[in-house]
Amino acid sequence: QVQLVESGGGLVQPGGSLRLSCAASGSIFGIYSQAWYRQAPGNQREVVASILSDGNTNYADSAQGRFTISRDNNNTIYLQMNSLKPEDTAVYYCHMILRFSKTGYWGQGTQVTVSS
Repeated sequence: QVQLVESGGGLVQPGGSLRLSCAASGSIFGIYSQAWYRQAPGNQREVVASILSDGNTNYADSAQGRFTISRDNNNTIYLQMNSLKPEDTAVYYCHMILRFSKTGYWGQGTQVTVSS
């Protein structure tokens, strides 16, 4: 089993910054990809940013230039979010796909609220 635990969410004013973390643990024998998704009330869950095992990254248009995804040697991923807007308000989830089984796992989510 794999566990993903997000942290770092909270309330921030427009224009502010937050850094989300997602710690991975359990039976991890290779990772294909890791990503951050978000889901706002009434909306579908959408991908925000992803990072492959080779380090290549991709961003949603809404995140490009403001958000940065990164990973450390312990398979923890981060999402640095700058210039936050009210429309960034959502529950943010991390996601992982294992290399060999291609099984996907979700974290429990962390709330990000951008409001004055």
